[in-house]
Formats: sequence, structure tokens, C-alpha cells
Amino acid sequence: MSFETINVEINEGIATITLNRPEVLNALNSHVFNELAEAAIRLGGDDTVKVVLITGGPKVFAAGADIKQMVEMTAVDMVLTDKPSHRAFHLLENMPKPVIAVIAGYALGGGLELALTADFRIAADNAQLGLPEIKLGILPGAGGTQRLPRLIGAGLAKELIFTGDFIDAREAYRIGLVNKVVPVDELFTEAEKLAGKLARRGAVALRLAKSAVNEGLRMDLEAGIRYEHQCFSLLFATEDQKEGMRAFIEKRTPQFKGR
Repeated sequence: MSFETINVEINEGIATITLNRPEVLNALNSHVFNELAEAAIRLGGDDTVKVVLITGGPKVFAAGADIKQMVEMTAVDMVLTDKPSHRAFHLLENMPKPVIAVIAGYALGGGLELALTADFRIAADNAQLGLPEIKLGILPGAGGTQRLPRLIGAGLAKELIFTGDFIDAREAYRIGLVNKVVPVDELFTEAEKLAGKLARRGAVALRLAKSAVNEGLRMDLEAGIRYEHQCFSLLFATEDQKEGMRAFIEKRTPQFKGR
């Protein structure tokens, strides 16, 4: 896949999307969002891809939105041009396979909002995370006020959003914002280890498990349990369900085929 602001590589079922604007600390603009959306569509429909990593590389994840692109925009301009971020983040969040954000250095503003679309976040011990938009006279506008409270609770989310303060990786782990913190030189090894583990699971079961969680969070508990049961029941029509249960009984490793 050929892009201008991101790189996409696929290796043994693991796709890696790398933001590629190092000269501006991987700042996000409409061009980046459009390319992220296109990558999400292509990778989501590629049956050879089992897991997707999103990263900015070993130095910085993404330092936020491209302020130079935004500074002279009017409210009308923003209404007309802000949709690319929403589309990209929606496609990434709802990609039918696991997504892991691999975070080194700054993950700020839109960068943190991008990481929030992932199913897992693994941070290097040098990571700094925050939503500093309030210091610019605005608020997080690409899902931060909605995804963050659902992840860490309203009180902690409001503290980060209202103050604009940064937190380090250890604090992010303590409050449940990231799943794991590792030394920076072990970051990609840990991410690939988790990706490899997920790639060995049944792809259909993973897809429906992700859907059950994501859709269930938008429902009340009773509706969510009904939806979970529908997903559970559908899996009994798959070859992977038969293989997984037979392998368990026969005390061997299952060989899932994703169907």
C-alpha cells in the first residue's frame, strides 16, 4: 500500500500502520485522516491480516492536530472539514480485527484520541499522554470527551480534559488508560508478542467478541446481553468453533482457519 503521510507494512498476518510526519511530530491533519481511513478499509477487508498495530515509531506517537492548519479556521470551516477525523477514527475503532496502539513519546490531543480508538494500548516508559486542547481555548473534538470517560470513568477523564495536564506512562497504566508499560527498547517486541498471540486466535470469534463489547457499550445491560447471546450463537455455525472444541477434547492446539 502506498501513502504519503503513513506507512503500511504487512508481515505474517500483522499489519503495522506507522504515522510518517516526523518533521511535525506526526501532527494529524485532514490528509492523514483520509489516509488512515483508507488504510482501515483496506486492512479491514484483507483476510490475510489478523491484527493491526498503529504507531508513530520509536520517538513519538502523535503530538496532536496540526494547529497551523486550524488556526485561521472558522466555525463553518470546522463543521465542513472536521468529518475526516471522525470517519477515520470510526473506521479504526470498528475494524473487524484487533487493533493495538503502540505508544512512544508524546500521545497528545488528537494523538491520544487516535490511540483511544484501539482495542489495546501499549506504552513505552517514556510516553507522555494528555488532552491539552483546553489550553488552546477548545476541547477535544475527535472523540476524546466520549471515548476517554468510557475507558477510565468520568471523574478522571474530566480531570485530564479540564486541566489539559499530561500524565506519564505509569500514571496512565494506574488509571487504566494503557494496558501495559514497557521499556522503550522493548516496546515493539511486546506489541508484536501480543499481536502474535491474537493472530493465533479464531478470527471470526475475535471479530464477534469485539463487536459484542463495542456494541454492548452503546446499549443498556439487558440489550447488551441479548446481543452477546446472538454473537455467541452465530459462532456455532463456524468451522473454528468445531475445531476449537475438538482440539480441547483431544488435548491439542487448535488450527483455526477463520471461517
